[in-house]
Amino acid sequence: MSFLFGGGARPQPTSAEKIAAAEAEIEMVSNMFNQLVDTCTRKCIPPQYREADLNKGESVCLDRCVAKFFEVNVKVSEKMQGEAAQRQGAGAAPAGGMFG
Repeated sequence: MSFLFGGGARPQPTSAEKIAAAEAEIEMVSNMFNQLVDTCTRKCIPPQYREADLNKGESVCLDRCVAKFFEVNVKVSEKMQGEAAQRQGAGAAPAGGMFG
């Protein structure tokens, strides 16, 4: 019965593998954050500052830019996961079914 609850389905990752996966995830999130900051700063904030604080237009622009960035990121992630699942599904089962 352990196969129903993942007991024997796949080997458990080692501590080194868990650490490597966590480091890779941190690097990916850091890169995404840096790309977000660079993109939205270039788009919304002029290179010459006139005031110490953001004005209303800059603030609204940054809000929209961040929202669009995350929306696109989610859509791209979903698309990539769907394609990966299709590749795994295509590789796992032979085409043509029982008689193919």
